[in-house]
Amino acid sequence: MKAACVIGWPVEHSRSPLIHNYWIAKLGLHAEYRREAVPPDRFPEFIRRLSAHGYAGANVTVPHKEAALALAEADARARAVGAANTLWFEDGVLRGTNTDVQGFMANLDEGAPGWQNGIDTALLIGAGGAARAVTFALIERGVERILVVNRNFERGEALRRQFGPRIEARQFAERNALLSEAALLVNATSLGMAGAPPLDLALDRLRPSAVVTDIVYVPLETDLIRRAREHGLRTVDGLGMLLHQAVGGFARWFGTQPQVTSDLRALVEADLIRP
Repeated sequence: MKAACVIGWPVEHSRSPLIHNYWIAKLGLHAEYRREAVPPDRFPEFIRRLSAHGYAGANVTVPHKEAALALAEADARARAVGAANTLWFEDGVLRGTNTDVQGFMANLDEGAPGWQNGIDTALLIGAGGAARAVTFALIERGVERILVVNRNFERGEALRRQFGPRIEARQFAERNALLSEAALLVNATSLGMAGAPPLDLALDRLRPSAVVTDIVYVPLETDLIRRAREHGLRTVDGLGMLLHQAVGGFARWFGTQPQVTSDLRALVEADLIRP
């Protein structure tokens, strides 16, 4: 039996087993996907013995993503994002990538087809690990100008230094004034997540053709997405990013490309709203 896992501390909250075991059952594979709760001090040794534990690879979640980057042969995406969330063996070598890049872009393409047509400027809220993945994805897709707004201005400046002249770091207080320039608005912060403050933006300043996307998926409809819909804007919620980022790992571990379907989305939605 082939096996893969998600490694975190804690890890009980992860929906990855729900997603991957759905695909395993759907495709009739003799395989299993598990959770592994591994504290930080045991993580390096666990990764060194990943194959001995019976795993063809793994997903890595908080707080291990940066450590995973240092323990694997990482690709350009993982190095640019500064974190690896997917590990697999290739020719006996442990490889690493960051599938949040793929997940963000596939979700945006699916949820707002043609979003990039005529786009000139994207406004990105946030400058952490998720924002780095979004930035890498937007640059890959050819977005020429990305305005980065973060409560800590220096972190936005760090993105500019890392990714080059397409990035402009701006003060958080400027966020509403910048909305009129944006064809795409991305929230890559935890603002709007269940238990966190909402993201306060004057969405009426966005152009009518703008697209609004939020990486948060708990709740399924954040305040940002709800208000954007009320303004008649195209919106893309965060759940699709979770689903699409899982595709790359599954294909590497089990040799089969899975599909993100409405049935899978409904399964995960039901789990998210379960009391």
